[in-house]
This record gives sequence, C-alpha cells and structure tokens, in this order.
Amino acid sequence: MSDSDDAVNQNSPLIDHLLELRRRMLASLASILLIFLCLVYFSDKIYALVAKPLLAVLPAHASMIATDITAPLLTPIKLTIVFSALLALPYILSQVWLFIAPGLYLHEKRLIFPLVVASTLLFYSGMLFAYFVIFPIAFHFFTSVAPAGVTIATDISSYLDFVLKLFFAFGTAFEIPVATVLLCWSGVTSPAALRAKRPYVIVAVFVIGMLLTPPDVISQTLLAIPMWLLFELGLFFAKFYTGRGERRYHQETPDNDD
Repeated sequence: MSDSDDAVNQNSPLIDHLLELRRRMLASLASILLIFLCLVYFSDKIYALVAKPLLAVLPAHASMIATDITAPLLTPIKLTIVFSALLALPYILSQVWLFIAPGLYLHEKRLIFPLVVASTLLFYSGMLFAYFVIFPIAFHFFTSVAPAGVTIATDISSYLDFVLKLFFAFGTAFEIPVATVLLCWSGVTSPAALRAKRPYVIVAVFVIGMLLTPPDVISQTLLAIPMWLLFELGLFFAKFYTGRGERRYHQETPDNDD
C-alpha cells in the first residue's frame, strides 16, 4: 500500500467525524427554523407575553414605545428566533449527545446523559424563575422610584435586550449544580474542599450576580441567593459521584500488561 493510500485511510475517520458534525449542526438549525416558521405568525403575542410583567406595573395610561421605525416588526421576530432556539434546545442537545456518545466509556455515558437532561431543565428553570419572580419585583421597583414628572415609556427593543440578558443570566446561573458535579466527578476538586471554600463561593456568587445582571442591587441579590442555594444542591449530589469516574475507568479499561 502506498503512502498516499495510508494518508487517505488516516484522514478518513476525521472526514467522517466532520461530516457527522455537519449533519448534526444542520439538523439542529433545521429544527430551529421549523419551530420559527410555526411561531412567526404569533410573534406579536409572544412579545406581549414577555412584556406582560412590565405592562402589569406601568402607571395608568403609560405604555411601551418604539423609537425605531422597524422595531415594531423586527423586535418580535428577534424574540421569536430566540424563543425558537430555546424550544429546540432539547433536540439540539440530543444531537450533541448522539455525536459524542460513540466516543464515551460506559461510565461516562451514565453520567453525561443525566447531566444533559438536568442542564436543560435547570436552564429552563432559571428562565422561569426570572420571569415569574425577578421581573415582577424588579419592574415594580423601577417604576415606583421614577422621579415626579417623569413619564415611563420603555422602548420595546431596549426592553427585549434587557429581559434576554436576564433570561440567559439566570439560565446560566442555574447550571451551578451540573458544574459542581462535573468538577467533583472529574477529580478537579472534592465536596469537602468546596465546603471549606464556602465563604469565598458566597462572595463569588455576589460578584457574578453583579456582572451578569443590570446595575441594581435587587437583581444582583435575587440572582446571587439562588446561585448559592444551587451550589449547596450541587454539593449534595456531588458526593454520590466523587471518584466514580476513575474507579469505573479502571474497571472498564483492559490491563495493558496482559
């Protein structure tokens, strides 16, 4: 066999993986597009649903405004695209799972699949927490402290950017239990070491809350406290996974000396 044939054979697995990755990515994009086409007709209603927490606390006769001539059309569509991607998230993660699963050991499959499901549910939970708990409190506070003579009229594009930032901040923050379990399972740290660093973690979550949320104390605190509680939840579950990865790896990997 010639050197060129050897090179082709060596590159074939890489090409196959790249083709598989492209197929999974196209399938994920197609799922987002399909959901978007189903929802775009209802884009105005979707935006009204997202704007409901603010509209509920606006003073009488106050309303939202559009300062850009294209905003009434493009802003609801932008929200619908983001909403479509979020609804397609379970399918996208399943494509990621199908791509990486063949290269995992059995003990890794047993860990990663539950974490994929848990991370999806936690991300959704973070968004729901922001919508039902944070938004009413924060918007009520903002509208109540407006100076006398100031008419509250929020631009719809600015409002969308604000709520999307909070959605993703809280969705990401709710992934702390998954990150904690992975760190302990991989041997990077241990539950005992994390418990010893609890004071530093509490300070860190408040700093993260300050960086991920708008510059107001209420939003920062309402993000930091759930992050701390989720850290404690991650510590609880991490003790069931600590060291399992290494033990199962040695059990499933054949002895090279034989």
